[in-house]
Amino acid sequence: MVLRLLMNDRRNTIGLRVPSNPIALALLAALNEPMMSTTLMLPGNNFAESDPQEISDHLGKQVDLVVYGGFLGQQPTTVVDMTEATPEVVREGAGDLTLFC
Repeated sequence: MVLRLLMNDRRNTIGLRVPSNPIALALLAALNEPMMSTTLMLPGNNFAESDPQEISDHLGKQVDLVVYGGFLGQQPTTVVDMTEATPEVVREGAGDLTLFC
């Protein structure tokens, strides 16, 4: 079951992230369940925030926690559409595509 709030309005789909980050993997292992995440794009910016110190400086007390895992850079992720029988690479970025070729 997927909450309607999490679905893409136009396609009735959701996106799943498959992380390689050791902090995200450790959290997932400890929780033993899925974790919701998002890309942080502050108003007026056309890029995702990835420096934990800058995130903390900008958001201050508006968030409960900022995990200091180092600067992650701006490399976009790979997006694969799996709504049809044959997976389609929508955007090539970080991640191993050999599973889908």
